[in-house]
Amino acid sequence: MDSLFSTQGIMVMLLGAYAVAMWLFLTSAPKVHTVMVSDIESARDFYEGMLKLAVAEIPLHYYYNYEQSLGTAGVNPMYLTGSMGSTTARGNGNDGLWYQLKKNTQLHVISGATLGEKDRQRHVCFDRDCLDQILLRIQTRGIKHKIRREKPLNFLAKDFTGQVVEFAEVVN
Repeated sequence: MDSLFSTQGIMVMLLGAYAVAMWLFLTSAPKVHTVMVSDIESARDFYEGMLKLAVAEIPLHYYYNYEQSLGTAGVNPMYLTGSMGSTTARGNGNDGLWYQLKKNTQLHVISGATLGEKDRQRHVCFDRDCLDQILLRIQTRGIKHKIRREKPLNFLAKDFTGQVVEFAEVVN
């Protein structure tokens, strides 16, 4: 019993409590899908206006830089432009948009994609599940769309203005 309340015993208990707290914090964090777009304002119109996605708060683990990178090593540079945006606090202009896709799944929209052929807006993603969820939302809302390719997933949708938006899955 004396060793339990010694300095070493208290330190071990504190470290254990910290580990449990971090585990609870990280397991309760929402899954975040990131989509890079060529125009953030037209993306806002599309996701909020057409898909009616609810604006979400930035997940707490992004405040602490838990996810440091987007996993873009080895990505074909044709999909990217200069800056990919930061994930700091909301409202600084270049941190992107946050939407609630499902109960514990969020969509993070950032700038960074190039324009597609015919100056078409592009939305590129590294995660098939994310694009599947967006496609399902497009289909359930009755938005005109066309699937161009299944693997990797590539489809087109029309926005309010009649402009074609291209959604493309990026595979490494």
